[in-house]
Amino acid sequence: MLRIFTSSRYLVDRKRIRILVEKTLSTFQLDPTLSVTIVFVGKNKMRSIASTYKHEDVALPVLAFPYKNDADMEEPLFGEIFLCYPQIVLLAVERNKRLDVLIDELIIHGLTNLLK
Repeated sequence: MLRIFTSSRYLVDRKRIRILVEKTLSTFQLDPTLSVTIVFVGKNKMRSIASTYKHEDVALPVLAFPYKNDADMEEPLFGEIFLCYPQIVLLAVERNKRLDVLIDELIIHGLTNLLK
């Protein structure tokens, strides 16, 4: 199950992201019913998350947090991926890439980090 949380000011193609996550999980030979949450946040929120969990006072473009599964859980959990939309926009301009391409790359990067 994929959950995507975003503000209305951040333009994201939920359908494209859903297809990307399903395809990537399949590539990793993982259960496609794993629960993945993707959250698009602003700079202040990302800075707060990075400060709390990584002890870095910077707005990172992506952070991933794996879930710990219990045997009694109904739904198999995989993790949460936080994406800093303003940072992604800046990176896209800096790297001369389309925004949706960079979002895809960072989601795949986050999913890869969840495997570690």
